Amino acid sequence: MIGIFLFDGVEELDAVGPWEVLAYWTHQYPQDGYRVQTYATGGEVVRCAKGMRILPDADTSDMPALEVFVHPGGQGTRPLLSDSLHLQWVRRIRETTPLMTSVCTGSLVYAAAGLLDSRPATTYWESVELLAELDSSIRVEDTERFVDDGEVITSAGVSAGIDMALHLVQRLAGAARAREVRKGIQYDPAPPV
Repeated sequence: MIGIFLFDGVEELDAVGPWEVLAYWTHQYPQDGYRVQTYATGGEVVRCAKGMRILPDADTSDMPALEVFVHPGGQGTRPLLSDSLHLQWVRRIRETTPLMTSVCTGSLVYAAAGLLDSRPATTYWESVELLAELDSSIRVEDTERFVDDGEVITSAGVSAGIDMALHLVQRLAGAARAREVRKGIQYDPAPPV
């Protein structure tokens, strides 16, 4: 099971971008043995950073053992950085989850929880200095779209979460499957500007 955490103030594409990649993969290729679900504290509708509302699949209290956990970013991460209950919860998830991933400023939460100690990591470009301030032992990789350090994968901001999710598919199901998913969602970046 892959779990994506939702919270008030989550950046829409931080959560929905990886969800699109992972949901396409798990629906089109169920034989790979993965499922993806969204979770929020209380299981209630969350209001995203720009106003989109998302109904999670379940309450975090009903979250099963996960193989992968995704913590998106957004302005809603700022209060989480000093929320001792949330940081303890993230640490508990880490104890039983083989792979922790983050998008954008989700890595700030991991830093505040102590999960990035002496690891390479990245985040949204405007938050690079804050990431270093939260834990000076982090080797900040500010030019990378995502950084895979084995048990923890962090990605840069917003759209970089799609790249990270495709990398995750590659890691869990192979390069050929990741290419099939990329083609299926027609992800072939060619920005017009």
